[in-house]
Formats: sequence, C-alpha cells, structure tokens
Amino acid sequence: MDASDIAKPHDRLAAWLADDMVAVNDLIQTRMASKHAPRIPEVTRHLVDAGGKRLRPMLTLAAAHLCGYEGPYHIHLAATVEFIHTATLLHDDVVDESGQRRGRPTANLLWDNKSSVLVGDYLFSRSFQLMTETGNMKVLRILSDASATIAEGEVLQMTAAQDLATDEAVYLQVVRGKTAALFSAATEVGGVIAGAEDQIVRALFDYGDALGIAFQIVDDLLDYQGQSAATGKNVGDDFRERKLTLPVIKAVAKADAEQRAFWSRTIEKGQQDEGDLDHALALLHLHDALEATKVDALAWADKAKIALGHLPPHDLRDMLIDLADYVVARVS
Repeated sequence: MDASDIAKPHDRLAAWLADDMVAVNDLIQTRMASKHAPRIPEVTRHLVDAGGKRLRPMLTLAAAHLCGYEGPYHIHLAATVEFIHTATLLHDDVVDESGQRRGRPTANLLWDNKSSVLVGDYLFSRSFQLMTETGNMKVLRILSDASATIAEGEVLQMTAAQDLATDEAVYLQVVRGKTAALFSAATEVGGVIAGAEDQIVRALFDYGDALGIAFQIVDDLLDYQGQSAATGKNVGDDFRERKLTLPVIKAVAKADAEQRAFWSRTIEKGQQDEGDLDHALALLHLHDALEATKVDALAWADKAKIALGHLPPHDLRDMLIDLADYVVARVS
C-alpha cells in the first residue's frame, strides 16, 4: 500500500520508512542482548514489544532523508534515540511508582525496581556505544546533552511538581527537559549526520522542540479528559501522583483561597480523599483550564509547522507537518 493511502501521519511515516525501521528494530534486538545477564533482554523486550509508535526514531530517519542522507548511520542514531527513550521510561516508572505503561503492567511491577533501574542504565550505556560508532562528535554532543537535559528535567519535575508556586515558565522548563529534549535531538541529529546547512539543522531542532512540547501538553491534558483504553493510563493518574501539570497550574493561578487550600491539601500535602478527583475536575472546568491548555498545545503545534517552512518541499516534510496536527488532534 502506498503511504499516501494511509490515514494517520505516523502510520504514513512508518510506511515510508518501513525498510529503515526493520533495520532499526534488528539493531535494537541485537544491541539489547546480554551474554551474561538474561534479565536485561527480558525486561527490555517487555517494554520494546509493548507496541509503542517508535515516533522518536522515525523522526531521526525522516530528518536524515529530508536532508538527502545516503549513509548507514541514521539507523544507529534512530536506535540510539529509542534506547534513550526506553531507558527513561524504565526509570520514570520506578520514580512514579507506576503500575501500567502502554496498557500493560510496568517492568518494575513484573520484576522489581532494581531490575528496572539497572536495565535502564544498561540501555543508556548501549545508546552511547551506538552514537560513538557514527564517528561524529557533533552528534555525540547533541545526544549526550539531551540525555543530561532529560535527567535534569526529571529532577526539576520531582521538586517542582508538588509546589503550588510552580508557574507555567517552570512547567515549560520541565517539559523541555523530560520530553522535548529527545524530540529535538532526534530531529537535529538527522540533519547533522546528513551534513545539512546550519539553517536546516536549526529548523529541524525547532520542529522537534515544538512538537515535543505539544506532545507533552496533550499528554497532560488527556490525563484529565482521555480514555484509559486509548491512553494506556488511568484518568487522573497525574492528580493521584500529585503532579502539578499545566491544567492544574492554570487552575491554581485563578483559584480563590478555598480552592487554593484544596490544591494545597491534595497536591502539596498529598491528603486525598474519595471524591477529590471529581472536585479537581470541576475546578479545572470552572476556570476553563482544560480549554486554555488545549489552546497552548495547538499554538506549539503551529510553531512546529512553521519551523518546517525552512525545509524544501518533500513528501516527508508534508508528513511531519501532518504529524504536528495529529498530535494535537487527540484533544481538538
């Protein structure tokens, strides 16, 4: 089937990049193996086989093709990006004490926290082995910087997520760290490995950055208004985990003293009672926080599309533009 006959943009991307993705998946399977510790491929395969869209590695492949790359190393970089992503998921589920990921029990629930942390460390190490094989120092700098930024964003979220003083600027800093950093690195290294001009590389970075921010804002929004079957999460997980995400930040900014006391009790102090989630949802609707969050997500999707205006016409460019729309279509 031709890619143009497929409705969803990430599916069209997958069809266009099908041969590359087979190579990426083969490389992932090979490099996640361990001769001495069979627990490593067991844990990794549980998450890898859970059916994620592999969006981040596809962004790297698409960016490289957009810039005319014909070498072999875009496969290495796509696998690197997926390893970094998988490692962060393993660590996140331990930090968040999560029991479900992509609709399945998390690795830390099936095995234990120690296994998840150590296998995540192994995958980070594998990612660095892969990226060094490209022999490109700029690529190494971008992806190593992204890895540090992701960890920094997670730590910032841990300290800011339960503090009602956290504002939208801090939230954006967290999102740029824990989510957008890998999106922007994924697209940027595709241009760099292809030897693209600085203006093109910057446009690819800006696209990934804006797409990642929109993606995370939508995720945070769906936590309060999504369907568990579609998101693989339980509605209200962020509330129960006391995460101060954008919808709540917007509601807190408009809260009166009584409402602020509610947020302080449930988010800052963690004293949650039956019916509190329903009350939180009522407050979000009262202050139009969900609608305002959706507006922000749409604005970031527009920024992503504008960034691609610097790139020459190409089927993949059109798919990436459509992808920005699709990311926010889940809430529009």
